[in-house]
Amino acid sequence: MNRISLINRPERRRLEKIVQRSKDKRFSRRANAVLLVHRGHSRKRAAMLLSAARSSVNRWCKWYEESGIEGLKDVEQGKPAYLPGDAIVQMLFLLVSWSPQDLGYQRSRWSTELLAKVIHESTGICVHSSTLRRWMPELGIVWRRAAPTLRIRDPYKEEKLAVINAALKKCDADNPVFYEDEVDIHLNPKIGADWGLRGKQRLVPTPGQNEKYYLAGALHAGTGKVLYVGRHSKCSDLFIRLMEHLRKTYRKAKTITLIVDNYIIHKSKKTQAWLKQNPKFIVLFQPVYSPWVNKIEKLWHALHETVTRNHKCTEMWELLQRVRRFMETASPFPGNQHGLARV
Repeated sequence: MNRISLINRPERRRLEKIVQRSKDKRFSRRANAVLLVHRGHSRKRAAMLLSAARSSVNRWCKWYEESGIEGLKDVEQGKPAYLPGDAIVQMLFLLVSWSPQDLGYQRSRWSTELLAKVIHESTGICVHSSTLRRWMPELGIVWRRAAPTLRIRDPYKEEKLAVINAALKKCDADNPVFYEDEVDIHLNPKIGADWGLRGKQRLVPTPGQNEKYYLAGALHAGTGKVLYVGRHSKCSDLFIRLMEHLRKTYRKAKTITLIVDNYIIHKSKKTQAWLKQNPKFIVLFQPVYSPWVNKIEKLWHALHETVTRNHKCTEMWELLQRVRRFMETASPFPGNQHGLARV
């Protein structure tokens, strides 16, 4: 029989996607042959269109009729990949959960040579380090950079998060909630990756003598509106200036809640004295070492990625013009496509 039996629409769509997208050219060619025959072409015609032998087209169609799409795939050549036995797998997972120094070795990180040595001493199984290097990715054990962390834990973390979440649920026009934080602006540019020609590193000129400027910003938790003030010193006056700006902007608000980190200017004596005179302000401290709680950190990251990284400004006033332009285009944040805005 010259034609293939009826192929339903989902199956036909799968074959078409294989022809269009598969990186396996042999698989794609076979699927194309099946589609051509299904659409009414003779097998001789399909062979001519694909520059294949008619016997090959007959064979591919037979494979498809017997096993479906799976029958068109190549049979894997050579021996199947060998994975280690349960004893070695269990030992590997156990060892990588520890540090070599926990077991009395000098190294602070595991090497495949040391893993092979410990496995041999513990189980009597002799396995080469290169074999472990080949097995471990298959088992989900990969070589990756460690992340720094602190041993200090905030004992009141859950209570602080509960208070912050409760304030966020009540956020409205009468009781706005803001994420507040400060950011440093350096005249010496932050260096970051950029697109360029291979083998040619981009050079970023630096002014040499660094200057600093500081912003205090507030991100509205509901609307994404951004308010900020600036100063040449990072002190309590900077934080107080921002709160005064918020008080003037939101005069009709009954309360103004600020979610802040544990930096000293947020709880200094001068700040506490100002807060006593302005009882409508409520300051909520985020848990210690939990910067992800404060959403304005993403705004500062976007500021550095958009403006301060690899910049070519030679004077601070020039850089601050770009920073102010960013702050204007970033509000509301996120979603205002600040990265595509013109200067």
